[in-house]
Formats: sequence, C-alpha cells, structure tokens
Amino acid sequence: MNKSVINKSEKIKAMSQGGKILAEVLFKLLKNIKPGVSEIEIDKLAEKLIHSNNAEPGFKKVKGYKHSICVSTNNAVVHGVPTNYKFKNGDVVGIDCGVYYKGFHTDMAETIRVGGKKNDKIDKFIETGKKALNEAIKIAIIGNRVGNISKTIQDIIEMQGYSVVRSLVGHGVGKRLHEEPEIPGFLSAPIIKTPKLLEGMTIAIEAIYNMGKSDVVLSNDDSWTIKTADESISGLFERTIAITKEGPVILTS
Repeated sequence: MNKSVINKSEKIKAMSQGGKILAEVLFKLLKNIKPGVSEIEIDKLAEKLIHSNNAEPGFKKVKGYKHSICVSTNNAVVHGVPTNYKFKNGDVVGIDCGVYYKGFHTDMAETIRVGGKKNDKIDKFIETGKKALNEAIKIAIIGNRVGNISKTIQDIIEMQGYSVVRSLVGHGVGKRLHEEPEIPGFLSAPIIKTPKLLEGMTIAIEAIYNMGKSDVVLSNDDSWTIKTADESISGLFERTIAITKEGPVILTS
C-alpha cells in the first residue's frame, strides 16, 4: 500500500472519530434549546461537552472568534455570535459547530424550530433544507463533480420557492477548517467545469438558504453575524463527508 493511500485512510479514520464527537455534541445542544434558554448558555455547554471528549472547539481556532458555536436565530444566516438572547417558542435556530481532534477539523450544522404549536410553513422550510443536504450527499461519489452537488441543492431549494444564498458556500475540510474546493449550493458554471470528486476528499456540504430573497448583509452589531437583507427566516444544514470507493461516508454521524 502506498503512502498516499495510508495517509487518506488515517485522515478519514481520525476525522470519523472527531465527527462522531461533533455529532453527539450537536444533537445534545439541540435537545437543550428550549424557551428561556439563552444562546450563550448553549455555547458554554458546547465547549464543556467538546472538552469532555478530549477534543477542541474548532471554531476557536478561527482568528478573532471566541466561541465554540455559531448561532443563527430566525433571520441570522451564518456566523452568528452567541448572545444573551433567550429562545422563544417558534424561533428558527441553526447551530453550526466544529470539532478539532487528532489534528483534523470536522464541521456540522442543523436547524430546528423551537417548541410551540406546529407551523406548517416553517416545518416545510426546514424539511426542504434537510432533503437538499441528504440528496446532495447521495451523489457525492467518485466520478461526479462539485457541480452535481451544487445543482442538487439548488434544484430542491428553489423548487419550493426558497432562495439559495450565493455569497456563502460549503468547503473542503481537514487539517484546516476551510480548504479547497469550494462547494456552492448553486450552479454558477457548467458542471463539467467544476472540480472532480476524488477518492479521499473530505468536504463539508452545506445547504444555506432563505425563505425570502438570497441577499444577505453583515450585521453591524458584532461584525461576524450575517443576516438576510429582507429579514426573512434562514436555514442551514451541513455535514462533513468523505469521498470513498464505497460511496459517500458521513463523518459527522
């Protein structure tokens, strides 16, 4: 077995271990999001849970960022800095979290509706993002291209009348949190001109979308939080996966 294959195998094994930690942490965080609980409390819980697994918060390795998670509540799209805001029934909350373990990053996000009565409009919006991500993962196979992923996400999101955010994309992930190639949730070039998916690649596929228009703005409050320009609800779903001969492997599961 040559060295490159060994390195790919070791990388994917380490990222799978870190990804398992991340998935367990993220879903514990989601269970703790309830009316009256604050964003900053969820952030502190995330740091505690990550450290208890002998891992590090990956986001704290981003220069200038001081938190373990990003919280996107209602019209926040991504990079939301946790605040003292207390969740309310009906809020749409996205949690984005990263874990650094054995020298590798993994990245993951999920969006939920907080308690309250059933809301068909919001629930349909959330389910659409889940479906877009899941279907995109299925076609992340050797021989396909990044454009196949992009088109799948875009088609599913736009078919329901929502908008894919154009200025934010998925990405490669590994030794660094953000690596090449970019993985857009929309198609901006012919598929044949987008990067090939190769064995051993590890990528973070993201469905980043709005209920309204796709335009976003940077919040003046903290210079991190990106919000929808029209103040519509936003959603975010993300998984770190590996491209293998056996097909896509979700490392954050």
